[in-house]
Amino acid sequence: MKNLYLVFLKKLLIFTIVIAVVGYIFTMYLPANYITPTLPFLYVFFFAATLVVHYILLKVSEKKTPGFINYFMLVTFGKLIFYLTIILAYALLNRTDAIPFILAFFILYVCFTAFEVALSLSHTKTKSKIESAKQE
Repeated sequence: MKNLYLVFLKKLLIFTIVIAVVGYIFTMYLPANYITPTLPFLYVFFFAATLVVHYILLKVSEKKTPGFINYFMLVTFGKLIFYLTIILAYALLNRTDAIPFILAFFILYVCFTAFEVALSLSHTKTKSKIESAKQE
């Protein structure tokens, strides 16, 4: 499990750097009122949140319980509620920056969720191939 986590950490770090560079390029061309000043912190936030969620899912998958899908759905739902709480709190406290923050948050949410799902699916496929090879 530790090896899988380190591989995920490296890929996530590279992905976050690429997303941050792309975001920086966009900030150079977009008007200043479209860019939230919290954007650099959002990269760190999504990096950390994705890392924690993946760690939890790896721990759950290690136990080989038949209810992994239930745990996955529960963790994903909890993450979504946590994200909505962050968005709502920020939007209520900083009304002038609410729309750029929500847009940036949404874009990063979609990017990091797609990344996490893609790597989780590849991990699941690899794991099932290894298990089927052991059975043969």
